[in-house]
Amino acid sequence: MKKWLAIAALLSSLSVNAAPVNINTADAKLIAASLRGVGIARAEEIVKYRSEYGDFQTLNDLRKVRGVGHRIVEKNRQDILLTDPS
Repeated sequence: MKKWLAIAALLSSLSVNAAPVNINTADAKLIAASLRGVGIARAEEIVKYRSEYGDFQTLNDLRKVRGVGHRIVEKNRQDILLTDPS
């Protein structure tokens, strides 16, 4: 029984990512829920940076945020939007 619970927990944790997120419009809660390796504290840093410096123009601009490095950007490249889909 414990083995099945562990497997179920593992499988449910693999599908936590939501749809792609526009980092120029999303709030911290949505960013944290949508991007792997980004918790609420890091997501708040993204929103704070955006408020101070304006919208992100490229994905690499996201690396200017404290706590966001190359790995985070690469891991989430397919899920980060800079504009809303048309």
